[in-house]
Amino acid sequence: MTIEQTDDGKNGIFYIKENGNILAEMIYRHSANNIIIEHTEVDPELRNKGIGVKLIQAGVDYARKNNLKINPLCPFAKLIMKRTSEYADVLT
Repeated sequence: MTIEQTDDGKNGIFYIKENGNILAEMIYRHSANNIIIEHTEVDPELRNKGIGVKLIQAGVDYARKNNLKINPLCPFAKLIMKRTSEYADVLT
């Protein structure tokens, strides 16, 4: 499964799509030098397989590449980011 990204400079999404259907997504928006993760969702059949964590990692990689910080409003993203010490450099 490949994580894809769409970003228009104001809003963005990391997602996994199969057969025309989005199976997992992490939605964010831009704010100053931040991205704000608003929502993460994974299809019930793919849950507990680390897909949500991979979406968060894609967001972290994007933030590092673009010198951004992450404000995780999404409860899942907040939990993962706070418990993963390697993400401290991008966490607001």
